[in-house]
Amino acid sequence: MFRLLSLFPLFLAVVHGALPSLNTRTDLFIVNKDVSPDGFTRPAVVAGTQANNAAVVGPLITGLKGGKYSINVHDQLTNADMIKGTSIHWHGVLQKKSTWADGPAFVNQCPISPGNSFTYQFATPDQAGTYWYHSHIGLQYCDGLRGPLVVYDLLDPHRLRYDVDDASTVITIADWYHKLAKDFAGPAIPDATLINGKGRYSGGPASELSVIKVLPFRRYRIRLVSMSCDANFVFQILGHDLTIIEADGVSTHPHTVRSLQIFAGQRYSFVLKTNQPIGNYWIRAKPNAGNGLNTFDGGLNSAILRYLGAPNAEPPATQTEDPTVRALVETDLHALTSPVAPGQPRPGGADVNINLLMGFSGGGFTVNGVAFRSPTLPVLNQILAGARTAQELLPPGSIYELPRGKTVELSIPGGLAPGAPHPIHLHGHEFYVVRSAGSTVYNYANPVRRDVVSTGVAGDNVTIRFQTDNAGVWFLHCHIDPHLELGFAVVFAERVDEIPAPPTAWTELCPEWEALNSQDAVIANGNGTDSALISSLQSEQAAAPPPPATDPLISPTIITEAAAPTEDDADLSSLVPPSTTSAAATATNSAAL
Repeated sequence: MFRLLSLFPLFLAVVHGALPSLNTRTDLFIVNKDVSPDGFTRPAVVAGTQANNAAVVGPLITGLKGGKYSINVHDQLTNADMIKGTSIHWHGVLQKKSTWADGPAFVNQCPISPGNSFTYQFATPDQAGTYWYHSHIGLQYCDGLRGPLVVYDLLDPHRLRYDVDDASTVITIADWYHKLAKDFAGPAIPDATLINGKGRYSGGPASELSVIKVLPFRRYRIRLVSMSCDANFVFQILGHDLTIIEADGVSTHPHTVRSLQIFAGQRYSFVLKTNQPIGNYWIRAKPNAGNGLNTFDGGLNSAILRYLGAPNAEPPATQTEDPTVRALVETDLHALTSPVAPGQPRPGGADVNINLLMGFSGGGFTVNGVAFRSPTLPVLNQILAGARTAQELLPPGSIYELPRGKTVELSIPGGLAPGAPHPIHLHGHEFYVVRSAGSTVYNYANPVRRDVVSTGVAGDNVTIRFQTDNAGVWFLHCHIDPHLELGFAVVFAERVDEIPAPPTAWTELCPEWEALNSQDAVIANGNGTDSALISSLQSEQAAAPPPPATDPLISPTIITEAAAPTEDDADLSSLVPPSTTSAAATATNSAAL
């Protein structure tokens, strides 16, 4: 007892000294605003804790593991050139017992109508890590509605690996467009890369770049969030190692790289040691496509890491580094806890095995031959009204019923649909990636666990597993938003008889939405048909090789036992520099004993 009491002041030091202020109860005002994050002014849809502070990067929402959240979203949208309704998805939050708060319009809810508000209430009982939030109706988040969300863990198993973890160490990356999303003509080609909401475009002014300020000889937990609408990025901080300790809200064994590729919706935490000479260093995020964005000239695709004592200047243009050297390979990441994938350690060794064959036909993406089209009545509403089976639920062919207490395996061959690689996101679950893109290895012993995975290209057969431990309605879709708009999705109806009843305010969303006039009630799939994009995708599909008759894998490698620890898993005591006197670090160390 005495030992526990002696730890209490140290626990308070963690709470009051190591964490930023928490805002689990807050307001989000969704407004239209003219913005110029790269020097080009355009109207956008943005969020703020008040209407007058709404910005391209929405406010950081922070909480603690085990915390409860109450976020009141106010729809104050008025621009008729963009969707006026809205809904917010809390990306990566599992929504245990709160599937009604997950956010996808016409799947889990009717949209919030302009002039109205709705309070999302949810908890994070067993989650801590890096998340984000964004609109989940049509292409609205491509027009700007997105922001970071961090859930801190007072007993973070990696706490002794870093000294600083606060709002200043969150880095967001986003692609940015000078056209409104509804005016995309063909594939979405970004005009700028925004890092923490700032960037430059080719031929544009030397707009202000984001600066991450650091002290020498410190260890920073950087939380990297891809809030991309379409593009994937190769990320680097020149001159510095990145020691990854988290992927998509799941702690990993430490793994050190010099660069990483990050897809739409993915997140990583890495430890950055400021052990280089005092100066300015480029932070790079190069997209896979863009208008003149295939270079870093003039500060494109860049931000600045600035050591205390360095001049207020940009790093030299000659500062460069090969991004292919020690680049992240997904199969090198391993979950820190609960490492073993459920089911039998062989392909098809789950209770429910589903092949998801992606395609493109009839002007839309298909999954197993069916393009997802939003129903008039959300899927969750249909279930609560009495529909139970996949045959009863709309849209037909896009609903997969999952029973209680089963292991599910999804196999997703790559290269069958144009626009690859496709980042696939599953709501309501963290899944085990037993086979990654670019690999022929099935790892059942200690695969990475995450919620967004790239399906790779032709010849890949990405395979994931999860357990049906979360009653609800869960969207699975490509996180390239124009692809979702064209039907790249299915819905899992999981343990439908156990779905809890939503609050009264949720039941009022559909009547409010249905009462709107047709101009205001612009919906998701039906937001407009991009004929140029469809034509481009049809051409790519026609040129693609036919799908293999069988899995291209021959003599698969199967991992059923974990490998020995690496150097990155060294004893934590050796990682604490003698000069570290942080009360918070001491507190967390003691509390974990």
